[in-house]
Amino acid sequence: MATPAQLPMASQRGLGELWARLRFLLLAIVIYRIGTHVPVPGLDPERIAQMYKENEGTILGMVNMFSGGALERMSILALGIMPYISASIIMQLLSAVTPSLEQLKKEGDAGRRKINQMTRYLTLALASVQALALAVGFSGYAYGDVGFHFYAIASISLVTGAMFMMWLGEQVTERGVGNGISMLIFAGIVAGIPSAIGQTFSLARSADSVHMMKILVVCIIAIAVIWVVVRVERGQRRITINYAKRQPGRQAQASHLPLKINMAGVIPAIFASSILMFPASIGQWFGSSATDSEWSEFLGKVSVALSPGNPLYIIVFVIFIVFFCFFYTALMFNPKEVAENLKKSGAFIPGIRPGEHSAKYIDSVLTRLTVIGGMYMSAVCLLPEFLIVSADVPFYLGGTSLLIVVVVVMDFMSQVQAHLMSHQYESLMKKSNLKGYGATGLR
Repeated sequence: MATPAQLPMASQRGLGELWARLRFLLLAIVIYRIGTHVPVPGLDPERIAQMYKENEGTILGMVNMFSGGALERMSILALGIMPYISASIIMQLLSAVTPSLEQLKKEGDAGRRKINQMTRYLTLALASVQALALAVGFSGYAYGDVGFHFYAIASISLVTGAMFMMWLGEQVTERGVGNGISMLIFAGIVAGIPSAIGQTFSLARSADSVHMMKILVVCIIAIAVIWVVVRVERGQRRITINYAKRQPGRQAQASHLPLKINMAGVIPAIFASSILMFPASIGQWFGSSATDSEWSEFLGKVSVALSPGNPLYIIVFVIFIVFFCFFYTALMFNPKEVAENLKKSGAFIPGIRPGEHSAKYIDSVLTRLTVIGGMYMSAVCLLPEFLIVSADVPFYLGGTSLLIVVVVVMDFMSQVQAHLMSHQYESLMKKSNLKGYGATGLR
C-alpha cells in the first residue's frame, strides 16, 4: 500500500508534467509571435501595409488573420501553417480514393509515419510554389532592382518559415497541450483581438456612426453565439449498442455509439470562405487594373455580388457550407465500416439487423445530424456578417474565426482535464497497490 506521503508526490509529479507542457506551449507561441515580426529581406513593409489597408475584405485579409498578421508585415512566417493544412487535407482526400494509401492507414503506427512523411514532402512542395508566387507578387514592393537574387532569398525565407511552423506545430502536439496546428492558428487569430478592440472603441468615441450601445449589443450577441457553439459542439446523438450474451445467466452488456452533431468541425467554414473570397478578390484586383471598361465593369459587379451581406453571397455561402459538411463527414466517417466492426465484435443496434441494415440506419442518423450541423454552422458564420452590415460596427472575429477560437479552447480544456484525470487514476492505482497486479499474477 502506498503511504499518504507518497500519494501527494505522485500528484505533484503529474501537475509538474502538466505545467511543463503548458510552459512549452507558451514558449512556442512566444517564438511564433516573434517570428511574425521578422520581415523578408528586400521588401518595404510600409508600402505592403498600405496595400493591405486598401484590400481589406479580400482573401488576403482572411489569410493574414490566420497567420496572425505575418502576411501583412510580409514576415518570414507569412505562409503560416496553411501549406501544411492544405497538404494534410490533400493526403486525406487521396487516402480515401487511393487503395495503397488506404492500406497504409490500416497498418498502424508504421503506416501513419509513412503518411506523415509524405505530408511533409507535400508541404515542402506547396510551400515552394506559394513562396515563389508571393515573391513574384510582392516584387513591386521591393527595394531597388528585382532579380534572381531577390527571388531566391525571398522564396527560401518563406519556405523555411513554413517548414518551421510545421515543425513547431508537431512539437506542440508532442510536448505541449492540445493540437499544435490548431493552437498556432488560435494564437494568430487571438493576437489581433486587442488592437481590434482598441480600434472599435476609438471609432465609437470619434465617429457618429458607431455608438457604444451598438457595441454593447454586438458583444451580448457574440457571447450568446459562443454559448450556442459550446452547446452544439458538445452535443451528441447516442445510438444504443447491445452486446450478445457470452455466458449463460449473464445480462447482455449495453453501450452506445456517440455521433457528434457537427462531425466536420470547422473545415467546411474554412473551405467555403476561401472559395467565396477568391473570385471576389480576383474581381476587385483585376477590375481596378483592367483597361477594357466593359470587362472592368463586369469584374466590379462580380466583386460586389460576392461581397458579404449580398443575397448571392449568402445563398452560395450556405450551399458551400452544407456541401462541405456532407463531403467531409463522408470522408471521415464510414457507416459501413462501423457496422462491420460492430458485427465482428458481436454488437448490434436494438431492433436493427446487423450488417447492411445497421449501416443504413447509422447513415440515416448521420445524414440528419449533418443537416442540422450544416444549418448551425451557416447561422454561426453568417450572423457576424449581418451584424457588421446592419449595425455598421467593425467586428474583428468573423463567424469562421469565432468558430475556430471556441472549438480550439474547448479542445484545450478537454486535453487539460484528460491529463489531470490520467494522473489521478495513476495515483489511485498506486494507493490501491494495483499497479502491475496483472503482471505479478501471471508469474
